[in-house]
Amino acid sequence: MKKSISVFLLLTIQLLMANVSLPYIFSDNMVLQRNSKIPVWGFASPHEKVSVSFKNQTKSTVADQNGNWKVNLDQEKEGGPFTLTIKGNNEIVFKNVLVGDVWLCSGQSNMEWALSSSEGYKEELNQKEFPLIRHIKIERKINSLPQNNLAKTEWNVANASTIGDFSAVAYFFAKKMYHERQVPIGIINSSWGGTVIEAWIPKNAFEQSPYFKEMIANMPQIDIESLQQKNFEAKTAFFEKKLNAKIADFNQEQFLSADYNASALKDLYVPKAWEQQGFEGLDGVAWVRKTIVLSDEDLAGNAVLYLGKIDDEDLTYFNGKLVGQMKQWSDDRIYTIPKEILKKGENIIAVKVNDTGGGGGLWSNDDEVKLVTAQKSIPLAGNWKFAVEKIYAAINQNEFPSLIYNAMIHPIEDFRISGMLWYQGESNAERAYEYNQSFPLLINSWRQRFGENLPFYFVQLATFNTKGDSNEGCDWCEVRDAQLNTTKMKNTGMVVTTDVGNPNDIHPRNKKTVGERLANLALNNGLKSPIYQKSTVKGNKITISFNTKEKLISKNNEILKGFEIAGNDQKFYPAKAEIKKNKIVVTCEKVSNPVAVRYGWKGDDSEINLFTEKGLPVAPFRTDSFKLSTENKKYQFELK
Repeated sequence: MKKSISVFLLLTIQLLMANVSLPYIFSDNMVLQRNSKIPVWGFASPHEKVSVSFKNQTKSTVADQNGNWKVNLDQEKEGGPFTLTIKGNNEIVFKNVLVGDVWLCSGQSNMEWALSSSEGYKEELNQKEFPLIRHIKIERKINSLPQNNLAKTEWNVANASTIGDFSAVAYFFAKKMYHERQVPIGIINSSWGGTVIEAWIPKNAFEQSPYFKEMIANMPQIDIESLQQKNFEAKTAFFEKKLNAKIADFNQEQFLSADYNASALKDLYVPKAWEQQGFEGLDGVAWVRKTIVLSDEDLAGNAVLYLGKIDDEDLTYFNGKLVGQMKQWSDDRIYTIPKEILKKGENIIAVKVNDTGGGGGLWSNDDEVKLVTAQKSIPLAGNWKFAVEKIYAAINQNEFPSLIYNAMIHPIEDFRISGMLWYQGESNAERAYEYNQSFPLLINSWRQRFGENLPFYFVQLATFNTKGDSNEGCDWCEVRDAQLNTTKMKNTGMVVTTDVGNPNDIHPRNKKTVGERLANLALNNGLKSPIYQKSTVKGNKITISFNTKEKLISKNNEILKGFEIAGNDQKFYPAKAEIKKNKIVVTCEKVSNPVAVRYGWKGDDSEINLFTEKGLPVAPFRTDSFKLSTENKKYQFELK
């Protein structure tokens, strides 16, 4: 009897013990930083002994009273694959681990942008696979307090089945780095479209900033969970009233059925974002459904369903059968409908839309939404039946500072890296001048956590058709100016993209050039865009010098474009510019006593044509210190 009790107690104690575990930044296929101490950390029972083995070394430690533990493995040279083994009350083995260079890639949508939606994706699928390139996507998450773990995720090996979901900029960066250095390359992709820079900066960095400390001192204590619940309840009540239906009552099988009577459902115009139709703030899962009639002639062959763009993800059904699905909100949905699915008479098209934030629904032009059969083209624009399956309980990630940093950066601060890549600024355009404060603050705060001397390379905003110019003010240009100013910080570098943007698309698809130019900075091979250095005024001329010995040229031997000149009245006029002794001499008949020059000072600056002989564009700049249009705009969190 005593023996039975002892066995029972032993089993109970073992069940109460926490298994050793690690944050999700650790997984099979990961890359660990070479030539650096390798921190490995995680969670266990209080005072539990933990050992970590990697290659020829084993190190042990004891978890503290809260169950946290950490060891620092000795540095290793590049190579692999290896296994990483962690032992406590249980054992964890990570396989196919490489040692190489790891880069943290962050920012908003142009960094997050998937390779599958970029130029050159099909060519990449046909090339040799790159098993020494690895990528991990940090899942979107926010929190009011710094977290010790990420949302669940894992490292992936670069191959035809995975690279479509890689950050395109990061993938092309990694590919060039691998080709040049022949060492494994790991990419940590922690990015989120539409985010402001303040969401990525730690709270204590704001507290230590003379510029931001008053702002952060006024920030209330927030509880994400209670805010989300309050938000969820309010949205649910609001949308159920508009829909005249209980969201919890939605039934997918019923909705897809040909026998379902959808007449009581609300109408939604397709294609048009549902936020523009009275459903502002709807983030979640919603459905649209339409009935069409086909004739015998329509059934002669396969049909093609065109749905245009869907924000963000879709699952599309035809007569109850799944016919296509895509994840990228900016991609056109074109799905083939096998003739076996088609039927004479009524046919049901149903689309499940998962909107993770921002705009939602089908949103292209009317003529892009149609069904093309063997007989005819059937327009589908118009009213569809609308139902909501699920509402996401969330607050906006930009609503308060530091929310993204807490959940997507803080949990990985101990993971060693080679450097950081950043592509962001579009969402800060309204407060562009303040970016002169916030961007250096982000860089310094991240370096304090990941490594003081780590390189930080970033992308200047691309060409985009935004309003404004030198005389009216242009917030897009003022972000570029702040980014240019940030190059004065030690061990930073900026990629100029005026020649690879798209005036009509805030997400230019040429990510290969951007990624490779970032790699050139990391490789320190001298391939970087010239930056304005100084100007001298003599008579009616201003001479501009740059920080380069590379020969400057006018692209296509055309006259230099994009230069403006101003006098003391601060009114800018188009100017004549000439290359003389690798400097630029700028004049204008309307300005006899010039004091300032600007170059490329428009959102759409795709016409500017001052390049190096090696094909790199000169960065837009200004020589003046005139007051800018966004100088009085400051960051404010949204108190509700």
